[in-house]
Amino acid sequence: MENNNETQSRGKYLFAAFLAPFIWGFMSISVRWIRDYPAEDILYFRIVTALLVLWLYILLFRRKSLLLDFHKFQSLSRKGKIRQTGLIVLAALLIFGNWFTYIYAVNHISIQSAALAYLTCPLITAAAAYFMLKEQLTSWQKIALLVAFGSVCILANGSLIDVLWAITIAVCYAFYLIIQRISTGFDKLNQLVIQLSICALFVIPKLFYNHHDIPTTPIFWSTIVLIASLFTIIPLFLSMYALIKISSTTTGVLLYINPLIAFTLAATYFQEPVSPIKYVAYSIILVAIVIFNINAIKQTFFKPAGG
Repeated sequence: MENNNETQSRGKYLFAAFLAPFIWGFMSISVRWIRDYPAEDILYFRIVTALLVLWLYILLFRRKSLLLDFHKFQSLSRKGKIRQTGLIVLAALLIFGNWFTYIYAVNHISIQSAALAYLTCPLITAAAAYFMLKEQLTSWQKIALLVAFGSVCILANGSLIDVLWAITIAVCYAFYLIIQRISTGFDKLNQLVIQLSICALFVIPKLFYNHHDIPTTPIFWSTIVLIASLFTIIPLFLSMYALIKISSTTTGVLLYINPLIAFTLAATYFQEPVSPIKYVAYSIILVAIVIFNINAIKQTFFKPAGG
């Protein structure tokens, strides 16, 4: 009975880990609803709306966690405070760049470029962690990185613009994750709200002196609220909830649900032309992903019963 209860309990966290990237995979649909608006306007109002929702949630339900992190920061040495502040500011710039390039790519380049970005992002993150953080990679993981690089070269021959946008999106998010990995000891949700607050310092003056008229259509504001809540806050909460019981390797494998859904939508729902060479290149990337995560896949999906 105890094992059954433990399995059922773990199932809730596994479902949350699956649901977060599943939701993110459909984000391109809502972004396309407001493609006639400038990408920077979509970004600015997404940041402001998400920031308001996050601050409201934290002040209502997570004040103790916020105060705890504040006291932790105050207890740091002067050098530690400068380091932590620098990491937060750099993370804010990277998430700002990631969100803008994603929105612009979805609305003005192609859905496929955004899908490619999040297929290659974990591999770029792993390579950056290997060179910058000296994290170890197995021989199979190194082979997987080389295979993925070869696939990107194939895609570049077919559509260099798509690849350049995909790499820009992926690099911004990959280095954002690297900074999150370095910046330990503080609650991730509290860090996010501070990062968005820093973004808002740039965004709010731009809104006051924006040469674009403030949108007034219901479709724009309902979509912005949807993006800020369903496609920003909720998946983040689900990811945090899943990590209570589910390992980061398991969640890492499940993250690939996002770009696979996005690529499927690009080829079917949005009817974007997909050349045969792209199917080959994406298939190679999938092979690289499986090779890179082979141990995590074995542990997650082929764990012996009772182990």
